[in-house]
Amino acid sequence: MMLGKFKASAVAALCVTVVGAGLTGCSDESLENWDPLASESRKAEVDRFTGTKKIDVGGKSVNVSCAGGYADGTPVVVLLPGAGDGLDKMAPLQKTLSEKHRVCSYDRLGAGASDQPDGPQDFAAVGKTLTGVLDRVAGDGPVVLVGHSLGGLIAARYAPDHQDRVKGLVLLDATPPTMGGDIKKAIPESATGPAAQLRAQNLAMVQGNNPEKLVIADGEVRSAGGIPVEVVKHGKPYLAAVPQYGQRLEHAWSEGQRKWLALSSRSKLTTAAKSEHYIYVDQPDVAVQAVERVAAQAAK
Repeated sequence: MMLGKFKASAVAALCVTVVGAGLTGCSDESLENWDPLASESRKAEVDRFTGTKKIDVGGKSVNVSCAGGYADGTPVVVLLPGAGDGLDKMAPLQKTLSEKHRVCSYDRLGAGASDQPDGPQDFAAVGKTLTGVLDRVAGDGPVVLVGHSLGGLIAARYAPDHQDRVKGLVLLDATPPTMGGDIKKAIPESATGPAAQLRAQNLAMVQGNNPEKLVIADGEVRSAGGIPVEVVKHGKPYLAAVPQYGQRLEHAWSEGQRKWLALSSRSKLTTAAKSEHYIYVDQPDVAVQAVERVAAQAAK
């Protein structure tokens, strides 16, 4: 992205990880049968397609990919890529996981082959898109969300409000819950040169200057109950490449990963010792094993 003097992965982590109907024609009969807690889309039959297809979610075209067999009662694994990445980035991981699981991924609005959002988005907006995708690929069945970077942040914000369907989480070097504040503390306003540029770029990303137009506010970690959660952080300190403030950034990132443990009483933190930000690329076996452990626990 920016700051070509730094390694691409370091810039990706900092600059893309921070990037979140009315009733009509109602007859008396329809009102009598209306269930305010039911979702029409979740009543629909699960779409068990294999490959990639466009689906309609709230009038927007969303690009979705699915692979692997579907079995009632077992969780569908849903992959959420980081900001700036489309579902194709996680295709190798999806292929490997699909040997044992039903696995789907999708391009969020503003990413990949999906439509552009109409305007600025927040967590509620991206959550509605995610709900639409889950309705289609999993119906009322359980799901395990696997998010990398920004995708991990979105998954972690979504799970507490959807404990009826999210039965497990795997966060792969997920964007910390207080990324905006962390950047301000690690790189002071008085910084100059490349560090100052990096600070400005990241704060602009938080305010919605990103492909998804996602405005992200820092927030507390809320509980998603007792679901299994695995937080996997990078082990190679690549953020140290940022002049003068690199060690601060590494420390803030590590602390941010620990904060995600508050998601559940069954959370655990592991380190991918040989990985930089893209853990599922650098050490795919670590990512696969984490997903398989969580999926197995979620199925019980």
